[in-house]
Amino acid sequence: MSQELKLVELKYFKSMLLKHIDLVERRLLNGEKIPHNEKVFSLFEPHTKWNSKGKAGVICELGQKHLVVTDQNNFIVFHKLIADIPDKFFTIEVACELKEKYGESLASLSFDKGFSSKEIITELEKIIPNAIIKQKGKPSKARKEIERSKEFKKLNNKHNAVESNINQLGHNGLHKCRDKGEKNFTRYVSLAVLSYNLHRLGNLIKKSRLKEKPKIRSRAA
Repeated sequence: MSQELKLVELKYFKSMLLKHIDLVERRLLNGEKIPHNEKVFSLFEPHTKWNSKGKAGVICELGQKHLVVTDQNNFIVFHKLIADIPDKFFTIEVACELKEKYGESLASLSFDKGFSSKEIITELEKIIPNAIIKQKGKPSKARKEIERSKEFKKLNNKHNAVESNINQLGHNGLHKCRDKGEKNFTRYVSLAVLSYNLHRLGNLIKKSRLKEKPKIRSRAA
């Protein structure tokens, strides 16, 4: 490593040292609650976020939140790294992007409850009439009837498949990023999504070929 690069690296670690001295003084000496966006969870990968704190029954996870949308064939058709931004800020953006891409062929769109609010549901239904999203808080009588309907329950149950799709990403390289830097991390995520979709496509091709393969019937005497 050249002297210039070493100097840049030393300046960075000095700035991190000063930052953590400040954080310790504020938190331990002054009793201040540090905002989450000011905390640093990795000196080597400062873009790292604390996704879950490892409470009872929950694994501690460090990384970045990843928004994933899959279709009825379990292909990932949209994905985005969303850092610390709450899910509900992306509901309308995702709906508009998918509507623009797929038009009238987009028959329905389901979301987790974290993407919901009364105002968001009203806006979402203008874009996609068949929006499957449970309302946060106490729903109205009319909303209860919608969420209890057979069609809503049927599509909402299918939504659970996205959890297994997300878990599968971990088997396609996304359980651990081996590249350094936020730009390379973003690229790594996209490559994992590509790997996942290719793996899914390969499974569907194998399945269709097995169906087409003629059965051999033999007799012996």
